[in-house]
Amino acid sequence: MYLDDEIIACKKCKLEIEDVFLKGIVGKEELKILKHPRRVLYANYPITKDNGKVEIITAYRVLYNNNLGPGKGGIRFHSSVDLDEVSELAFIMSLKTSLVELPFGGAKGGVRINPRDFSKEEIEKISRGYVKEFYKYLGPKEDIPAPDVNTNPEIMGWMADEYGKITGEDSKAFITGKTIEDGGSEGRDKSTAMGGFYIFEEEYKNIVSKKEIKVAIQGFGNAGSVMAKLLFDAGYSVVAVSDSSSAIYNENGLDVDDVFKYVYGGDKKQKLIKYENAIKINNSELLELNVDSLVPAALGGIITMENVKNIKAKMILELANGPISVNAEKILEENNVKIIPDLLANSGGVIVSYFEWDQNLKNEHWSLEDVNNKLKEKIIKAYKEVLNVSKSEKLSLRKSAFKIAIERINKK
Repeated sequence: MYLDDEIIACKKCKLEIEDVFLKGIVGKEELKILKHPRRVLYANYPITKDNGKVEIITAYRVLYNNNLGPGKGGIRFHSSVDLDEVSELAFIMSLKTSLVELPFGGAKGGVRINPRDFSKEEIEKISRGYVKEFYKYLGPKEDIPAPDVNTNPEIMGWMADEYGKITGEDSKAFITGKTIEDGGSEGRDKSTAMGGFYIFEEEYKNIVSKKEIKVAIQGFGNAGSVMAKLLFDAGYSVVAVSDSSSAIYNENGLDVDDVFKYVYGGDKKQKLIKYENAIKINNSELLELNVDSLVPAALGGIITMENVKNIKAKMILELANGPISVNAEKILEENNVKIIPDLLANSGGVIVSYFEWDQNLKNEHWSLEDVNNKLKEKIIKAYKEVLNVSKSEKLSLRKSAFKIAIERINKK
């Protein structure tokens, strides 16, 4: 084997690529360029906390590949951030931008903190400090950050402002995921779910009665709740949703408007465990419901060899990253479960990030309708390409997506 000790810092990606490689789908020479990140940045920088004490902040930025254009990828603030995680995510982003034909490479950033341990003022110092450390390697034509776990449009605004102060350049196209007032794009907040919804609609476009299609959604955060609302409004039966505390179920379909109002309608987000208008189940039971489609939209690694034989869904659309283990996926494939891979299914976010960057460079602002139409066109085109490769070469959708992405990168 050629990919044992020096491969990509992503165990699942490693196994997937080894499988593709060993079957002769992607050659040894084609993979050489993806064995290591192109550039790895690491910094320890001080901030002064509100109490006057100094805290050392550890931060990373990885540009994995820039064959197709400047790097693109979010910055996450989390206590588990390390170089392996950031490199893995940058690698995945390289494949994702390639698959959906964006003029971007793949990158990722992270700061190893627990945001709850810092005040808003301290988070601003951390955010601006990140730009001060890495600005020479960032920019609209070099590497374009975005929000990720525990970062948001306000943080993106601080970073853009800091970049502008340091460089004296227009900072709008430096970063995406900004507020509309700071140059953000319409539709960016719902783009991950919207992209997944367009694929879902394409998959079921010949169904006579959408109401007969039963869907369970694991996760009711930003992606999961929006996906549930989109499907409900379109006429599908969303029979179950969950959060970290509980899951709720109604075999005839939940009133998603009511659930959404309960969770998000007050001053504070409410847990589903106290929702009264549905049957309480747990997250494990949700995954094993007899539904037409299962949408993992929160955690990775939720379908494993321990529960895969109990999965009854006919299709799984991965809004979450890596929800299915490699070995479990093989079982699902044997059982003819159709899996829409995360590489494609949750690419709506980076697609609309590209739209934001494009609008900033052109000093334009597109309507929500324009953004959604362009998103639909691009993600459905990519989906059809994956389907065609899967059919013609008798590959799973995931392997087809990997094949398309890697070959496209290596053509440059």
